[in-house]
Amino acid sequence: MENEKVKWLVTGGCGFIGTAFIEKLKRLKPECEIRVLDNLSVGSEEDLEKATPFEKLEPDQLRASKLDASAAQLVVGDITDENACFLSAKDMDVIVHLAANTGVGPSVENPRLDFASNVVGVFNMLEAARKQGVDRFVFASSGAPVGETTPPIHENIAPKPVSPYGASKLAGEGYCSAYYRSFGVKTVSLRFGNVYGPGSGRKSSVVAKFIRQAFNGAACEIYGDGAQTRDFIYIDDLTDAIIKAATFGLPNGLEPRTECDGQMQLSPDAAWGEIFQIATSREHTVNEIAALLKKELEKKNVKMKVRHGTPRLGDVKRNFSDTAKAKKILNFKAQVELEEGIAQTVDWFLRERS
Repeated sequence: MENEKVKWLVTGGCGFIGTAFIEKLKRLKPECEIRVLDNLSVGSEEDLEKATPFEKLEPDQLRASKLDASAAQLVVGDITDENACFLSAKDMDVIVHLAANTGVGPSVENPRLDFASNVVGVFNMLEAARKQGVDRFVFASSGAPVGETTPPIHENIAPKPVSPYGASKLAGEGYCSAYYRSFGVKTVSLRFGNVYGPGSGRKSSVVAKFIRQAFNGAACEIYGDGAQTRDFIYIDDLTDAIIKAATFGLPNGLEPRTECDGQMQLSPDAAWGEIFQIATSREHTVNEIAALLKKELEKKNVKMKVRHGTPRLGDVKRNFSDTAKAKKILNFKAQVELEEGIAQTVDWFLRERS
């Protein structure tokens, strides 16, 4: 891992978070080597092309292929395919596991599919890491495992998921803990807040969805009264957290130190097998988000209509995080204010539309 040419496997690397992460990784360390495993169900080859040049391969072609820093490898395969996972992990130093069935709604509609992707999928990737000798494994989790509780959410709250999605992410966290403690795979589980920002054109979460609906002249539907709260984190802050987790303890980490400096000395193993809330520690209602978007869109002469629908099954009422553990151990603190992030996101959508 201290070698300049660290080899990274990013599952779901064609998606919103994956492409943003890869773009930042190549900017910080152009010499790093990247492989992507993606079934192209959400992200696309065109999305990945914006982040890095790549060559497209089938899983079986990896047996004779050689990674090169000049172009990533895109392996078209599914994390429910044990063989594709095993072959993709060959010669890797780090796995960043982003591929998943995302969101409460899809998990309620099809809990079996959610289980296959989010439980079998993470198990397959952890097994691949173990068998291929991959040193580090970062797992993209969510606040959903905690369920309905009085926020702020922190890592010591007993999880009680209210949706299949929350249950499947909780299973993933459990397997990550077990694979570190049983097999020594250096796992880190990151519970992402509600991610938004440039590049989110395909996302179905509230910020991206409302912007698309406003552009199309459709009413933006808020589930229930809009008083439900979430912790909204800008994509650039989130990718910082992934890098800090993946390079924890390395003398030449990828990220420059920030205002979180000056911490007490930590054990070199302090992050492994652990869960971290990755968010802003701030609570915002969906109504607040809608108002900010409406204000920003009107500056661009785009009208936004809002209507309230029925509450959604499996949704929690309040959700925001206490990120003190991530600050202390990972040296992570979100930097981008919500108003700035919303403005940059609207600007990106406008550029894509023109």
